[in-house]
Amino acid sequence: MTLANADTRIGTVLESLDLKRAVELVQEVCKVPSVLGEEGQLAALLASVMSELGFEAAGLEPVLPDRPNAVGSVDFGPGPCVVLTGHMDTKPVSRGWRITEPFSGELIDGAVYGHGVMDMKAALACQIVAIDALARSGVGSSGKLALAAVSDHMGDQQGSIAYFDSHPADLCVLGELTDNRVCIGHRGRYYFDVTCVGRSAHTCHKHAAVNANVLAAQAVLALDRSQYEPDLPQKVVDLFGSETFVVPGRVYGGLAPGGPSMIPDECVIRVDCRPQPGVTPEEVRAEIERCLEEARQSLPSFEASIELADLKEGYMADPDSKVVSLMAAAVSSVSDGGEPELVVENWLGDTASFGRRVPTVIFGPGGPPVYCPDEHLSVEDIELATKAYAAFAALALGDEPDEEVGAAS
Repeated sequence: MTLANADTRIGTVLESLDLKRAVELVQEVCKVPSVLGEEGQLAALLASVMSELGFEAAGLEPVLPDRPNAVGSVDFGPGPCVVLTGHMDTKPVSRGWRITEPFSGELIDGAVYGHGVMDMKAALACQIVAIDALARSGVGSSGKLALAAVSDHMGDQQGSIAYFDSHPADLCVLGELTDNRVCIGHRGRYYFDVTCVGRSAHTCHKHAAVNANVLAAQAVLALDRSQYEPDLPQKVVDLFGSETFVVPGRVYGGLAPGGPSMIPDECVIRVDCRPQPGVTPEEVRAEIERCLEEARQSLPSFEASIELADLKEGYMADPDSKVVSLMAAAVSSVSDGGEPELVVENWLGDTASFGRRVPTVIFGPGGPPVYCPDEHLSVEDIELATKAYAAFAALALGDEPDEEVGAAS
């Protein structure tokens, strides 16, 4: 496929693209609440839309009780399997909405308003419309183009794990919010639980006790002072920065209000660590131990244990990989910005769970601030993302992958 043929192919697919439908579908999905644990209704809607469009095997894939994935595909014959994916679950609703309601999906002054529109309901709608455009365009294609709208991203990523355990794939696009920039990776997330152990006593016997909350306070201060800079390749430092973020995120200690009084003998700190790709749990644990030793120096009675509670690895695609080159070429073809810059993000994507097995690039509409009152996304961004997904699909499922398109290798 020559560059001219690639341009013609993309142009034909874009002519079949229903951008009005993309905006309408974004509005529809924004009307359906899908806070973590409540993804079922949105999954049913997306599965229904894919079925109406003629996607094959469109339906619900069991993951957790009442929290399925919504899946579907279009088969063009022998060739690679390309997956467009994103999560349905959102964080809790933000307070302080003024312009409209969180689940109105209203179109106001050229933007769609809705809780979670950027993370990442809009991307899912754009991906479905893009897949439909390739199917209706009539251009010769080889392979399968699939959609996986997954649940539980903000939990344990069980939706993505279930999907990629059951569906082999050759290339993938994750629709996380990147401001329509081509993103090649993100940090990981390690949760460590630090349990500070004291000695309990009745409050009246204060001096006989060792207050675990006080021990934890010293640990929190020491952890907050962390500025850990692991030894990393310079290219990783250039992209992500030098510091691995170590943050005392949650504290659980003492007794609940309203109960009997006593001095607590246990307090747990959930340490939220965001490592760059390549930083091991052992390295981060050593930094936490260093911080706890600092706390011990200021309070000799300090005693604590450390447990790794959850591990999600960072992800970084090869900038020269086929999937990255294809997306860069796709974005370049539908925008006026020339060759797109490759970026990374500090948040955690589902690629933490499947990126090692499927070459993936990250691309989606919207960016900070997110999960804020009156969250909205411009129609312009929705349209650009839909065009980029369609162009990517056109290139990825071309009859003859070509190095001249800056893609296949």
